[in-house]
Amino acid sequence: MKKTLFAPLLFATLAGAVPVAAARLSQSEALVVVKVVDERQSSGGDYRSLCYVKDTERGKEPRLFQAEVYRRSQDQKFMILFTKPREEAGKGYLRIDKNLWLYDPGTGKWERRTEREKIGGSNSRRSDFDESRLAIEFTVTPLDDEALGDYKAHVMELTVKEGIDVAYPKLKLWVDAAEKNVLKREEYALSGRLMRTSYYPSWIKAYSASKGGDVWIPKEMRVFDDLEKGNSTIILVKESDLAPLSDAIFTKAWVEGKSR
Repeated sequence: MKKTLFAPLLFATLAGAVPVAAARLSQSEALVVVKVVDERQSSGGDYRSLCYVKDTERGKEPRLFQAEVYRRSQDQKFMILFTKPREEAGKGYLRIDKNLWLYDPGTGKWERRTEREKIGGSNSRRSDFDESRLAIEFTVTPLDDEALGDYKAHVMELTVKEGIDVAYPKLKLWVDAAEKNVLKREEYALSGRLMRTSYYPSWIKAYSASKGGDVWIPKEMRVFDDLEKGNSTIILVKESDLAPLSDAIFTKAWVEGKSR
């Protein structure tokens, strides 16, 4: 029988994760698991995907977006370009030399943004669309393993390393003990307050010629705002391509040209 992360009652199963006989990885084993998580998501080259984003705010009609995501592993370049709806089309986020910039086609101006920026005004962040670099950006502390739905999960606490800019400085991570894909992720403020909870119910596998191996891509992400209850974002990856991309894509001129 296929294991499932989401039961008919959706998150009732996940709300009460159960310790698995007090098992726990060692410090070195936990770091290895996080490095495997990173390696499985890295294409070793270029990446493009078509994403659909559904953002729900309590008391409002859901908003639907379509966006193209472009990445390059070698120099950590990243770009997301909104193509729908019409009022958002042409808006783009571009990372150059570790700086994140937002382009507004309405004003024709670029503005620098932080890693806490809500992408497109949704509850998503840049890290939701980018490849994983957890072992580079965080220190890892193992916690007791847990049963998460039908899965056995390794659980770890991550704390950002000094000098690294991330959306949230503390994470709690549940990783499928068998497949080493992320199942659940909690993000905390420096004060320890829970800010967001994300679930990863399904992954897809693609072959990367530049890597010479497979890449695992989260097919669906469900992000819940823990500050404003009732607000959520669903991200679906509908198409993905690991072929080489033009250098021109990762430039301000390319993004500006798309809005003309």
